[in-house]
Amino acid sequence: MAKDDRAHSALKTYREKRKFDATPEPAEGGLANEDAPSFVVQKHWATRLHYDFRLELDGTMKSWAVPKGPSFDPADKRMAMPTEDHPIAYNRFEGTIPAGNYGAGKVIIWDKGTWHPLEDPRKGYRDGKLKFELRGHKLHGHWTLVRMKGRGDRGKDPWLLIKERDGSARPALEYSVVDEMPDSVKDQEDRPSARGGAPAVAGAAAPAATRVARDGPPEGARPATLPKELQPELATLVDAPPADPQNWLFEIKFDGYRMLARAEAGRVQLITRNGNDWTARLPALEQALRAMDLPDGWYDGEIIMPGTHAPADFQALQGAFDSARTADIVYYLFDVPYCAGQDLRAVPLVERRAVLQRIVERKPQDKVRFSEVFDAPVAEMLQSACKLGLEGVIAKRRDSRYSTRRSPDWLKLKCGQRQEFLIGGYTDPKGSRTGIGSLLLGVHDKEGKLQYAGNVGTGFNERSLRELRERLDALAVDKSAFQGGVGLPRAAHWVRPELVCEVAFGEWTREGKVRHAVFHGLRDDKPPRAIGREPVQHAPAPSRQTPRNATAAAAPSTGQVAAAGLPSNLRISSPDRVVDPQSGLKKIDLVRYYALVAPLMMEHLRGRPVSLVRAPDGITGQLFFQKHLERYKMAGVAPLDPAFFPGHAAMLEIAAPEGLLSAAQMNVIEFHTWNGVKSGMTKPDRMTFDIDPGEGVEWPQIQEAAQLVHALLEELGLPSFLKTSGGKGLHVVVPLRKQHDWDTVKDFSQAVVQHLARTLPDRFVAKSGPKNRVGRIFIDYLRNGYGATTAAAWSARARPGLGISVPVRWDELAGLKSGAHWSVATVHQRLDQGNAPWADYESSRGSLGAAMKKLGFKP
Repeated sequence: MAKDDRAHSALKTYREKRKFDATPEPAEGGLANEDAPSFVVQKHWATRLHYDFRLELDGTMKSWAVPKGPSFDPADKRMAMPTEDHPIAYNRFEGTIPAGNYGAGKVIIWDKGTWHPLEDPRKGYRDGKLKFELRGHKLHGHWTLVRMKGRGDRGKDPWLLIKERDGSARPALEYSVVDEMPDSVKDQEDRPSARGGAPAVAGAAAPAATRVARDGPPEGARPATLPKELQPELATLVDAPPADPQNWLFEIKFDGYRMLARAEAGRVQLITRNGNDWTARLPALEQALRAMDLPDGWYDGEIIMPGTHAPADFQALQGAFDSARTADIVYYLFDVPYCAGQDLRAVPLVERRAVLQRIVERKPQDKVRFSEVFDAPVAEMLQSACKLGLEGVIAKRRDSRYSTRRSPDWLKLKCGQRQEFLIGGYTDPKGSRTGIGSLLLGVHDKEGKLQYAGNVGTGFNERSLRELRERLDALAVDKSAFQGGVGLPRAAHWVRPELVCEVAFGEWTREGKVRHAVFHGLRDDKPPRAIGREPVQHAPAPSRQTPRNATAAAAPSTGQVAAAGLPSNLRISSPDRVVDPQSGLKKIDLVRYYALVAPLMMEHLRGRPVSLVRAPDGITGQLFFQKHLERYKMAGVAPLDPAFFPGHAAMLEIAAPEGLLSAAQMNVIEFHTWNGVKSGMTKPDRMTFDIDPGEGVEWPQIQEAAQLVHALLEELGLPSFLKTSGGKGLHVVVPLRKQHDWDTVKDFSQAVVQHLARTLPDRFVAKSGPKNRVGRIFIDYLRNGYGATTAAAWSARARPGLGISVPVRWDELAGLKSGAHWSVATVHQRLDQGNAPWADYESSRGSLGAAMKKLGFKP
């Protein structure tokens, strides 16, 4: 039988299972490549989330379903159930298989590349033992697929997918590829190059893409394909230098634009921090970088315009892009997160800088310089920087990894206050001045509203006044965009808030305005939507953590282990301690879970007082409820101003994603939030109904109760949102404008519950207590009292199975199996939805006034 005929025959089962007029999956096709056969791993949200692992062989894709996905730990033998052969064209399939079709659900291309058999692949496939090398974007190194004979159903014996012990193997406690790299690689190249192997020394005949340093990659580097995009690490503004300066490096804070350089195959791109390609705007700098013969990689730095009387001139830099003076721009490089086929983000900062310095000094260019560090007392460095007219000093933790986000490992120490503002209007000039009198400044608050922040009328020259007026005239509107703030000038001219300017100032007033402001220039490298008041944090306490470059092998002796993908100064003690005996989930699993959902969860935590449920001995031991910091200091967890809570000690806030992880390290399992935010604690901004079943209540009754609550709220004109509780019941949340006090909101929620209990007494009860609700449901309105809390969305619950609270759409209610429909172990089945079911939450905020009248409630 010819090869094409064999492939056609092998796809018979595949075709029989599908109706190609009802599914976007390909019926056939795809080009075979016997010299470099393809592999693909597709993440598939079907009845259960799994990973479809496919290897090209004899014209089709041999396929296995791997429920847990691949692991780089050789000790993890992952079950791989054989499935029907797929056409090679399936390698490019990413989309949703409609309901009613075989395998219905979302599919993404999680990894792809080539596979290289280490033995005869046809014999290995027949005999049940395939040994091969993978060259993918995520998976690489040597692997084995081995069949478990005699354990299958009807001759379909399961296989095991096992990572071989080689240079790319990593312990599961240190790294989980499915957790840390969950996204699609569809738009990346189909055949990434091989990884690993010692790079050539500098100056040898090898291409630049393979040269990193004289002694090869530093410890902590991982082979990696150069990503198309990179989000730079951002510094955190603090009010004082770190208390342990010996653990930090100090660099000048240049008065310029942040700029990334991406080098690949001799080509250089210059990319702003927001992903804009400025290569064409900086031709001289591009030429200088190309002349350096840079290894393929991402380079991080800042461009400046040298000043006449100061090391850098921000207005001159901004003006250079409107003239031919960009040739004078100088690029200071200070980091290299990717280089020569290696991901260096986990390499300690001092070692990344050593790699970068060797590269810069190998073929020096006058316009490209290495950012030096200074060995002097911090106060003296800051004083000198200020005298020179610089912005200040940047402190970077010596052993820190490169984090693609704002990080507490990089700190900003400024000479004075300085940040970006939006221009919302201007006043007319007076006297002999032309153009404008002053600019009206604004910042977005946490709800996205533009707040008036004062004005700036100094720092201009004749040219900047004239050019500003021309740009502002093009943005003129009749109505002010400011939605808050007092003191707006009456005779102002309004503009669309699209121009971003940088302003130095003396201080913020109590009314939220800047004082003694000086204009420094416009910024084209920052999006208007991102402009808010820059928060100032307290300087970090001295670190007592294990050094970042401690090896994994040394971890057991200290009782600690570094968790990959987490902040560099976070160490997880007792990572393999079992938290939940039922599921077998360990402490490291919980920390990784919170690292995974932190971006989603912060939307529900930001600005809210939080209470923590700690389980030092796991969920079967004693649980502790913590509302204050007490003696437990956790990075990213901050005390709220006691003035917000008369008669109470300072409550807690999860101030940054790191707070979730440091809390989990301190054995916190649950995060509970108030119904109010710190910006207005006297009036709650939501109302919560906890559908709490009594003894003997079955799940369908709980679903019916939620639907009835939803229907009543709709009748009252109140939009409501649903989430699982992670426990037995469900939560219904109503977003509110901050108009009524706590007692009014609580009393109204009680009236809603009492109305349901009167109307349907066989289903609902209006009193709490186990005896009152046997066979019935108590809808807990007490969650709406001052100081009461509810488990936050995405919080795990200290219950067997570690269920999680997840936002859902109302049309999903019928398909839920319990209040713990998803758990820490199964969260990947829901990550593709994230917070999307609550996308309309903020825009749905309303008033209770009309609802009170309809219900006959009198506050």
